Amino acid sequence: MPVHNEEIARTFDEIADLLSLRDENPFRIRAYLRAAQTIRGQQRELADRVKAGEDLDALPGIGADLAGKIAEIVTTGRCQALEKLRKQVPAGLAELLRIPGLGPKRVRALSSGLKVRSRRDLERAIASGTLAKVSGFGPRMREKLAQELKLTPQQPARWLRSVAAQFAEPLAAYLRAVTGVDEVVIAGSYRRGRDTVGDIDILVSAEDAPAVAAALRRYDEIASWSAEGTKRITVVLRSGLQVDVRITEASAFGAALHYFTGSKAHNIHVRRLAQERKLKINEYGVFRGERRIAGDTEESVFGSVDLPLIPAEMREDQGEIELARDGKLPVLVTRADLRGDLHAHTDASDGQESLKSMALAARAAGLAYLAITDHSQHLGVVHGLDENRLRRQMDAIDRLNGELKGITLLKGIEVDILESGDLALPDAVLAELDIVVAAIHGHFDLSERRQTSRVLKALEHRAVSILAHPGARLIGARRPIALDFERILKAAEARPCFVELNSQPERLDLDDAQSRLARECGALVSVASDAHSGAQFGYLAGGIVQARRGWLTARDIVNTRPLGELRRLLRATIR
Repeated sequence: MPVHNEEIARTFDEIADLLSLRDENPFRIRAYLRAAQTIRGQQRELADRVKAGEDLDALPGIGADLAGKIAEIVTTGRCQALEKLRKQVPAGLAELLRIPGLGPKRVRALSSGLKVRSRRDLERAIASGTLAKVSGFGPRMREKLAQELKLTPQQPARWLRSVAAQFAEPLAAYLRAVTGVDEVVIAGSYRRGRDTVGDIDILVSAEDAPAVAAALRRYDEIASWSAEGTKRITVVLRSGLQVDVRITEASAFGAALHYFTGSKAHNIHVRRLAQERKLKINEYGVFRGERRIAGDTEESVFGSVDLPLIPAEMREDQGEIELARDGKLPVLVTRADLRGDLHAHTDASDGQESLKSMALAARAAGLAYLAITDHSQHLGVVHGLDENRLRRQMDAIDRLNGELKGITLLKGIEVDILESGDLALPDAVLAELDIVVAAIHGHFDLSERRQTSRVLKALEHRAVSILAHPGARLIGARRPIALDFERILKAAEARPCFVELNSQPERLDLDDAQSRLARECGALVSVASDAHSGAQFGYLAGGIVQARRGWLTARDIVNTRPLGELRRLLRATIR
């Protein structure tokens, strides 16, 4: 059976978790985490590369040992090192690591001190008061853990869209190759671009539904069938992702696509418009009485209620129907509109590739300019740049710009915003840069008042160009910090400086609502990859999907500008 990149990355993540619970060498743990990050950033399946006999040692952070483990996973579906570790660590401990606030050290303390080895054990220890006996679990920590247990589901209810894509897209491609199939579209919240999805809806246009069902039975990633009808088949893939495959004839495909794309609120609104016109819209078509008058395309469905086609990403019943009715739908940004990327890392800090390698990868991704924004030294978990190393990198960028054609590198830094709102590098060196990306990497639990004041103070700094990943969220792992976003966005527009929509799949920060608010406040947005390897420039596509959900046009995004215009905008941020 094929093994996808996400499955390999999950294996390495679990190995890292179990090693950390055994208090193993931190460099070894970091190697597995780094490898998982590299694997998730690959646009091509590693299984295909193994099959082609390619040397995986050349991938950043993948040495001979890890390359061998990847080959083992791909060829056997197993990893002996992981199986051995599972026998050495009590089941349930790794689950505790998913609870915000519990790192390996605290989980080890819970296990050795109270024999807490599951969520249920932890809930009981909190309820009984016995958790107070363990060093490091004072009243504030106990209160925080109790709250996290309420808010964090025991099993993740939703999948990152980028992860679901690794399993849904190959299945869709397989169905497209089935004889007699005319069209296949992944619908639902996936098509609308939600950053997470609960399950997958795949719509198939075909006249011979039994033939599609028979072909689906031959798909080797299906773990179980939970339902099978003449037009709907529900399966669970080996990954655990549930997929509903719905088969319809071509004459009703547009209506079915509209219906199963959703959202539910959007569809109800459209059906209400139809009722006002004495029509009925459902997944089978648009009907006047018993006669179907439209439904072969989505355009015909919208046209039946006097609307133009509304982009799927906007269909949340948040005003898009009114805009469409008034002829004011925005022309949403596309990936082709991006001219450059204003946030990327090299191996000078926590990136995986050299300066030149990142420049060449950006050029290959169709970008005309790239800001190199390695971390400042203050961020303790990476090998950040101090003033001297930053200046040496600036010189290297100047030399490389003299050599390369078709790509221009901008000199930048991702500098920490300290708890006080000050920046973690001296003003003198910041003033020499083309771009300064300011970011929060700690003190996430400040109150909204203190956190907002902190960010506003940073934005007042004359060198700051962009506020990076403003919510500091990690989807499913860390909730957004408490911020008065409207104040932040108005301050950014007034200064002016820019706010980032970070395209890393686990961030997608700004979220869709904040992106819309940025547009309303007039604050320009930078759609940035935050790439740590050349392959991660592919993340920009996901950032654009998020931007479209926020109704952003090319003019709302600063890095759609040609380099000359961008430089003028950057100069305007310096007061």
